[in-house]
Amino acid sequence: LDPPPTHTHLPIGTMKLALASVLIGTAAAFSSPSFVKKTSAMHMSTAAPSETYTFAKSEEIFAEAQTLMPGGVSSPVRAFKSVGGNPVVFDRVKGAYAWDVDGNEYIDYVGTWGPAIIGHADDEVLDAVKATMEKGTSFGAPCPLENELAKMVIDAVPSVEMVRFTNSGTEACMGMIRLVRAFTGREKVIKFEGCYHGHADSFLVQAGSGVATLGLPDSPGVPSSATKATLCAEYNNLDSVKAIFEDNKDEIAAIILEPVVGNSGFIKPDKEFLEGLRELANDNGSLLVFDEVMTGFRVSYGGAQEYFGVTPDVTTMGKVIGGGLPVGAYGGRKDIMEMVAPAGPMYQAGTLSGNPLAMTAGIETMKRLKEEGVHEELERKAQKLIDGITAAAEKHGHAISADCAGGMFGWFFVEGPVKTFADATKSDSEKFGKWHRMMLERGVYLAPSMYEAGFMSMAHTDEDIEKTIAIADEVLSQL
Repeated sequence: LDPPPTHTHLPIGTMKLALASVLIGTAAAFSSPSFVKKTSAMHMSTAAPSETYTFAKSEEIFAEAQTLMPGGVSSPVRAFKSVGGNPVVFDRVKGAYAWDVDGNEYIDYVGTWGPAIIGHADDEVLDAVKATMEKGTSFGAPCPLENELAKMVIDAVPSVEMVRFTNSGTEACMGMIRLVRAFTGREKVIKFEGCYHGHADSFLVQAGSGVATLGLPDSPGVPSSATKATLCAEYNNLDSVKAIFEDNKDEIAAIILEPVVGNSGFIKPDKEFLEGLRELANDNGSLLVFDEVMTGFRVSYGGAQEYFGVTPDVTTMGKVIGGGLPVGAYGGRKDIMEMVAPAGPMYQAGTLSGNPLAMTAGIETMKRLKEEGVHEELERKAQKLIDGITAAAEKHGHAISADCAGGMFGWFFVEGPVKTFADATKSDSEKFGKWHRMMLERGVYLAPSMYEAGFMSMAHTDEDIEKTIAIADEVLSQL
């Protein structure tokens, strides 16, 4: 067992066994030579304890990383602060699997935080990227690949008539908020508690995700002037939105939200909530914005707006449309998007925007996602996983609430339903931390925060899911 950070210089093996005995109550978990035999969610049985992993090389590399980068990572949630212990260091990925530098293999439900929807390092995507790379890695000039991916996005997403490519979801959201203010001539925007829209100053208000994971209410360094025009409502609570409109008549530029929350854990909206937001925006001359960086092309080919049948005015995107390479985009109605420079006066630019490698990976990924039945199959597998884990939790007396949409899912160790960020914070964080570490040691890689959603890919098999459920059954029996 990989211990939390400590200054006590005990031998690694001693620390592993000591902490294992605390969490598990026995060192027997280290005795079995193999993983639990595969079993379906409906026929879980008691099996010999799984062999658990050790992480000596990851520990060594991460120790050095902490002297080189803040917290040893390039993005905060990777540091495992909310789950205890240190992160494993990846060596390679393929399909539904990841391998760390110690040679441990994992069934991966993080999928590089969403982009790996067809599976890691897909051969067709890699071949196309290699062919493009022969022509150059960056042009800084228009290329036909931008047109091709733009047409695919416009064809897929109901709200998008024109699109602007960026390099990340954060950058897409920065462009989006400037755009909605420019188009409406208003400054104030409504966002929702627990919804994350990147790390731009104006969005770091009750933002969920890494902010909640680290226990930071907002962030030092964000001036009050940057957030005074950002008003927060409660997700799935239409009355809280109405109250803001009543107090700020003719001042709201846009309502901005994750149509399915993935940064407070997984929280599904009531369809009536989304429909009500559409109506409120119409009635008040405001724009409705769906941040589909996470849900786009994942819950359905046309994103959450197709899944729920509610069309926003502007959409932000990322992750999946880069096929694993850095990308972002925002798009919407033509009359709104023509405000963006050079067509209009609202300025936004990027040196690497429309990068040919990212465009190629996105095109190849989108081709696969357009195939018939892909998203239905993703949802079937996600449902099978959460049903199995829910059954295992209930079998061993744990409160749990779980749900999914397309290839996106999540669960909380709390009696459901979880409808808001406040509901999510009632989940048992200590139990989640132990659960995460014990699953990791047995070869299941889950997001290292209870405030993050999980992701299913086309590469995951029923065998992978059944193996995950069997391991979960073992772990939950020991929590």
